[in-house]
Amino acid sequence: MAMLTGLCPICDGEIQLDSDTMLGEIVECGDCGSELEVTGLNPLQLEEAPQEEEDWGE
Repeated sequence: MAMLTGLCPICDGEIQLDSDTMLGEIVECGDCGSELEVTGLNPLQLEEAPQEEEDWGE
């Protein structure tokens, strides 16, 4: 299976994802643990995933 390769925007670590990865998917950097959102597929583009605010049951 073909792989998509990109760099973590936080630590510049190499990230390899399966070719069936979809736009908007959240992935984790294996080097620094940051959650990243797939924003482009050709070439692979990654951005830091937005942090969800805790609603504390509201």
